[in-house]
Amino acid sequence: MYKYDEIDQAIVNERVAQYRDQTRRYLAGELSDEEFRPLRLQNGLYIQRHAPMLRIAIPYGTLASYQLRKLAEITRRYDRGYGHFSTRQNLQLNWPRLEDTPDILAELATVQMHAIQTSGNCIRNITTDQFAGIAPDEIIDPRAVAEIMRQWSTFHPEFALLPRKFKIAVSGSQQDRALVQAHDIGLEFFYDADHKMAIKVWVGGGLGRTPILGTVINEQLEWQHVLTYCEAIIRVYNLHGRRDNSYKARIKILVKALGIDEFRRQVDAEWAHLKDGPNTITEAELERVAHHFTRMPYDTLPAHDASFDAAIASNPAFAAWVKRCVHAHREPGYRAVTLSLKPHGVAPGDATTEQMQVVADLADRYSFNELRVSHEQNLILTDVRLGDLYALWENARAHGLATPNIGLLTDIICCPGGDFCSLANAKSIPIAEAIQRQFDNLDYLHDIGDLELNISGCMNACGHHHIGHIGILGVDKDGSEWYQVTIGGKQGSDASLGTVIGPAFSADEMPGVVQRLIDVYIAQRSDEERFIDTVRRIGVAPFKEYVYADKAGKKEAAHV
Repeated sequence: MYKYDEIDQAIVNERVAQYRDQTRRYLAGELSDEEFRPLRLQNGLYIQRHAPMLRIAIPYGTLASYQLRKLAEITRRYDRGYGHFSTRQNLQLNWPRLEDTPDILAELATVQMHAIQTSGNCIRNITTDQFAGIAPDEIIDPRAVAEIMRQWSTFHPEFALLPRKFKIAVSGSQQDRALVQAHDIGLEFFYDADHKMAIKVWVGGGLGRTPILGTVINEQLEWQHVLTYCEAIIRVYNLHGRRDNSYKARIKILVKALGIDEFRRQVDAEWAHLKDGPNTITEAELERVAHHFTRMPYDTLPAHDASFDAAIASNPAFAAWVKRCVHAHREPGYRAVTLSLKPHGVAPGDATTEQMQVVADLADRYSFNELRVSHEQNLILTDVRLGDLYALWENARAHGLATPNIGLLTDIICCPGGDFCSLANAKSIPIAEAIQRQFDNLDYLHDIGDLELNISGCMNACGHHHIGHIGILGVDKDGSEWYQVTIGGKQGSDASLGTVIGPAFSADEMPGVVQRLIDVYIAQRSDEERFIDTVRRIGVAPFKEYVYADKAGKKEAAHV
């Protein structure tokens, strides 16, 4: 992973000192709420329903074990003993005191971390595939370019006050695990006919109030020009994006209004002034940054391990965990491991101080001192020997980190919702917990198979409900919390947006609604179909009919 040089460290230290003085002046009454608001947002601090929320950046989802230990220490010292990993591969603290936030940022700076540009109308944390660098289907490791883009976008003066927040995702694998089509800019890396690195550029994607999948604006961009081309895109957006209506301020609205052909024409015209300029990436610069992402010191191992095979054969619980939580690796004898942050009864994505310390220890012992955060809100050890998997499993299980539900219905993506967020229309966490209780039989979950369920507490879609196989959106209905359901959404290279099945449901109805959706799937599926495959084959109507027939029947019974 990338290590700060003296310039990086000086910039972050200076920002901490600047923010410390700004906070001091605000607490002394020298700055008004309105004056302090943009200053705190530039440093990742929101004012939530009950307390401030501090969002800490984890660039392209990569953490060193010593950084995770620092996060654990901060959650113990300054928060309530836990943190929340978000769908942007960041960590959120839900209970810090405002007066402590300068000290938290100072602590982060000691381990090359910060909260810069994790909020506000700027270029946010650049995200990527959690398996970048080790996935067997990877074509190009995109992390070096992601790091160059992070450096380019951080403190970029021209883009410090965009019409709205701006999100970029990069992917270099055959299967898109970074949601590039659902971002303001999505970058897909590949080799062209001459075996040179090139980039397919998507633009205008995004979820929220108006969900739209992006459109390809450039089929084959030379990698050297990725900064200047993205700069041209953002300049056009910055010039024409709506500033009078926050609901219509995202780039997706501008692309839709202009049409992709006109938007591309304006981008190309702007790019003509930038191409081959100072922001053109040189081979030397790419090599310098790529040096931080070189191959780990893998041992030469056999493709199979007798002790691992024996443990699989003799221990069904271990075998179930391997099936769901252990992933293929490009190096023989190694695997990647997802540590589930979705045990039943816990808010999805939450990790305690103790669990963070345990994961840091596991990373040191088994995974070259490094780990990843996925946008599915789990933690990943990317480089584990086959022969170490059983010991790792025992340790992870002892600390609630080995629930074998990755990719299953209870591996729920969920925003903090109305329990914390002042923007939310409804609570998300209680709905997730109720669904987890409904489906607490692991054998049944494995029979259901791969199914993605996403929950958002409002139209901002921080839980990515639009692209869940089953999506749940909290809505306000006459001052009460209700939940709208979509089905048929999907992330990946064949991404799709879900379809609303009908009127919203009350909170206590939601576990039953999900159960009836599953009932239709089990009755209708064929061969090895996943839930999303069945929805795409038979359509939404059979699911809607069955769910609302039950609802109508209950109403009729109530009147008898």
